[in-house]
Amino acid sequence: MGYRDYLTQRKTSIWSDNNALLMLIILNVFAFIVLRFILAVYGLSYLRSEDYYQNIFQWFSMPAKFSTFITRPWTLISSNFTQLDIWLLLSNMFWLWTYGYIFQDLTGNRKVIPLYLYGGIIGAIVYLISYNLFPQMKVLADSQFYFGATTSIIAIAIGATVFSPGYRLFPMIGGGIPLWVMTLVYIIIDVFYLSERPGMFFPHLASAFMGFFFVHGLKRGEDWGEWMNKVYQWVSNLFSPKKKIAPRRPVKQEVFYNTRGHQPFKKTSNLTQQRIDEILDKINLKGYERLTEEEKELLRRASEEDL
Repeated sequence: MGYRDYLTQRKTSIWSDNNALLMLIILNVFAFIVLRFILAVYGLSYLRSEDYYQNIFQWFSMPAKFSTFITRPWTLISSNFTQLDIWLLLSNMFWLWTYGYIFQDLTGNRKVIPLYLYGGIIGAIVYLISYNLFPQMKVLADSQFYFGATTSIIAIAIGATVFSPGYRLFPMIGGGIPLWVMTLVYIIIDVFYLSERPGMFFPHLASAFMGFFFVHGLKRGEDWGEWMNKVYQWVSNLFSPKKKIAPRRPVKQEVFYNTRGHQPFKKTSNLTQQRIDEILDKINLKGYERLTEEEKELLRRASEEDL
């Protein structure tokens, strides 16, 4: 069994604690439920749906008119979680699950949320600029609003594809379908969607470029989302008690010298279940590429010994 198969069996479940992808999906579904519930209350109160859109929905969606946006700056982020159509929500969550799972598998647990936010924010900014820059679009700015998770998902889709275009899906079908093929299908579907909302063309294009450059930076060792994770960790520490850190075991208990089949005095790390779990946790947080040569060798030995 190769190391990749071993990781597939041992990797953290998507339902585990602190899973960034699951958190994104929950936030999207929660926002949808709240907005639909408020809409139902409006209907039961015999209020007009127009009042709902004006008094509630538009306060979470980003307006295309710049003067209105200045009074609602939070919509730069909230708009990326605002959806009302159930079919659009299901479609977006399917693609977010698919590409988010792949991207998280490739890069670790700390990259998917920053890229989601970067893609959505840059898309919203480009949306605002385009509606205030082009005369043909400016005349429609009063009635146009930016909302939905599609733009953010495009950044994750392009990021995952750029990171590993040859990533195989459904390996039982002729060796698997390359990831770039599925992304091509996704782009074609999005083009049909843009035929109904041409104002979203530039935001989607900007989000795709964001996904490309974000991953390009990762490959050069630059993590654009690290500051977000530090801010989140700082805020999280404010509201949670400090955890007691278990004392580290002495190095002599973790490492021993094994001369059988090796050169004398060659140090070999002790292969324990605890050590393997620590390596898998590191992969989940930072990605396989951040492992040391010693940790990669331990995974190889674990797969051969079927630990």
